[in-house]
Amino acid sequence: MSKTVIITGGAGFIGCNIVKRLNELGEDNILIVDNLGTSYKWQNLIGLDFEDYVQKDVFLDKLSARAFDGKISAIIHMGARSSTTETDIEYLMENNYGYTKTLAVWAVKEKVRFIYASSAATYGNGSMGFSDDHQLLKYLRPLNAYGYSKHLFDLWALKNNLLETIVGLKYFNVFGPNESHKGEMSSMVFKAYKQIRKDGSVGLFRSYNNDYGDGKQLRDFIYVEDAADMTLYFLEHPEINGIFNIGTGNPRTWNDLVKAVFSALGKEPSIEYIDMPENIRDRYQYLTKADISKLRMSGYEKETSALEDAVRGYVNRITCEET
Repeated sequence: MSKTVIITGGAGFIGCNIVKRLNELGEDNILIVDNLGTSYKWQNLIGLDFEDYVQKDVFLDKLSARAFDGKISAIIHMGARSSTTETDIEYLMENNYGYTKTLAVWAVKEKVRFIYASSAATYGNGSMGFSDDHQLLKYLRPLNAYGYSKHLFDLWALKNNLLETIVGLKYFNVFGPNESHKGEMSSMVFKAYKQIRKDGSVGLFRSYNNDYGDGKQLRDFIYVEDAADMTLYFLEHPEINGIFNIGTGNPRTWNDLVKAVFSALGKEPSIEYIDMPENIRDRYQYLTKADISKLRMSGYEKETSALEDAVRGYVNRITCEET
């Protein structure tokens, strides 16, 4: 019997898409770890093939009791509180930083493949660029507590030489199926779809930076299927370790993104530029651009989906699910 692949956050957005991709590759010996609570995340598990589900605290108890020793081939750790507006810092430190440390230490000790989610939020305002070179980690200054909780683990892994044996993935702006449970943290593609259906128009933040026009702030948007494929590349290549960016390397404007949604719905663009809340103006990123040269140099060759094609496919799926 093959060993089990553990996916923490497996009912979440990226996590469930990783499970889906594993299923497509013929893998179903999967243990999903998550906290479903009262959310709609459970719906993301419908149609997926996996061995079992276990709640996070139960999983950690079993881990400390050595219930998984010798039974696990890999942990893909996607579980985290991902809200960039979260104000409970202690919760972020425990759930994002401490939880990841616990799993990493166990995985390294047991010689189990460990792949974890970092975040592009660690790059802060981008003044230091977006290179995933380990030597630049100490110079990064995240703009929010979520980004800092992710950055802190990256630094800890570096200081303890764990990046020689584990993989950290800095996901940029991921969008695609099964994100509706994220609410305010769902992608602009999903939000724009809802706004257009309801009002016929989309609201985008005005720019408060003279270098960028309204709606011309840039983001590295990546389709979740591409993000899942990149993630599993590291499962297939255990000889490759370290921190890697997960993005396209080709940033596009918010205008481009919402125009693609209008096009997918067969409608003319109607964009309203609205004031950005004052409490986020000094923490707003005007540009994100994944430097994926290290990923390419490692051997990953697959091209990412064109933005317009990915948006069209996603919008068509949402439309079909609602009709």
